[in-house]
Amino acid sequence: MPGGERIELFGRECVAAGREGAELPWLVYLQGGPGFGANRFSGKQAWLGRALRDYRVLLLDQRGTGSSTPANRQTLPLRGGPREQADYLAHFRADAIVRDCEAIRNEVTGGAPWTVLGQSFGGFCATHYLSAAPEGLAAALITGGLPTLDGHADDVYRAAYPRMERKSLAHYARYPQDAERARRIAEYVAEHEPVLPGGYRFTTEAFQSLGILLGTGDGTHRLHYLLEDAFVRTPAGHALSDAFQEAVQGILSYAGAPLYALLHEACYAQGGRPTAWSAERVRAQFPRFDAGKSLADGAPPLFTGEAVQRWMFDSDPALRPLQETADLLADRVDWPALYDRSCLAANEVPVAAAVYHDDLYVDTEHSLDTARTIRGLRTWVTDEYEHDGLRVSGPRVLDRLIGLVRGEL
Repeated sequence: MPGGERIELFGRECVAAGREGAELPWLVYLQGGPGFGANRFSGKQAWLGRALRDYRVLLLDQRGTGSSTPANRQTLPLRGGPREQADYLAHFRADAIVRDCEAIRNEVTGGAPWTVLGQSFGGFCATHYLSAAPEGLAAALITGGLPTLDGHADDVYRAAYPRMERKSLAHYARYPQDAERARRIAEYVAEHEPVLPGGYRFTTEAFQSLGILLGTGDGTHRLHYLLEDAFVRTPAGHALSDAFQEAVQGILSYAGAPLYALLHEACYAQGGRPTAWSAERVRAQFPRFDAGKSLADGAPPLFTGEAVQRWMFDSDPALRPLQETADLLADRVDWPALYDRSCLAANEVPVAAAVYHDDLYVDTEHSLDTARTIRGLRTWVTDEYEHDGLRVSGPRVLDRLIGLVRGEL
């Protein structure tokens, strides 16, 4: 509010060489997450080259991320104790991010509406933008990020665990040898409860959460190669190799993106109900994810992914100081609504969305229900890509979305 505390927002302007002085429409990119800064590109990569053919691009580090004023275990104590930290972090959801965009749009564009490109959680932000400030948008391009409009976090995870099971079984079908490897690793972890080199407490639940890899196009291959060399022979017998432990630490640690863990379930919070560690509670409704039971039956464990659970704040040294703050956020009930169905039903902004069939991270049926609500939205449903389609497809995904909003396809 005017006269209140200020935070810094960082945005990186990108323009094609030789067009620095050209009059170009603006496209603002909203990264997935929450809690991740915008891409740092080197050279001409992925979708950016396609965007620069038509736009001047703003790569925005959403509040708390990247080069914007940070929010993490080192800086949050400046706010005070856990209660003050939780109150502060309640202002880091899609609604606040859209208000940030509107606060800077006039300065960036001279008042002209701009196009927003929302990847994953960035698509949640774009959907809120369509609800709250459609006058600021020339068009909205959404990839892997059409949220449920009024479903509780419990609904999100009841839909998610069956997808996680399908992705796990598909991985074991592709790499049958990994079933025995995963079983052996889980048994070892259950017996030894190792602590990884960076201080991460590696439990069977943490091992299962490596399934977050299965939501990307090359994730099943990366998981396979990770499991392939998990053990090394030592004088004391077989043990998890240093290389395996180091790789696992890099995948599981939230040191670089603590807001993802703190605000992940809060992305779905609205309507006066707490999230109350939804993913962990709902998991109990799917007993096949009980690793102990799987091991007792001689079966490999199922992997999980895109689910933040309370035990992570005990396992991850970057999150441990924030556990009480996370509990307060999980108990919070005064979350405002994020989406206005009546406004979306009357939408006049050109919108196109790529929906990835059986996306691990965002439920396809929820996305399609939202797509039907937003007037004029055009969808492209594809199983050619996983959740990272924008990143791995070169210009193709963005090119198709631009064609859809322009009526060229």
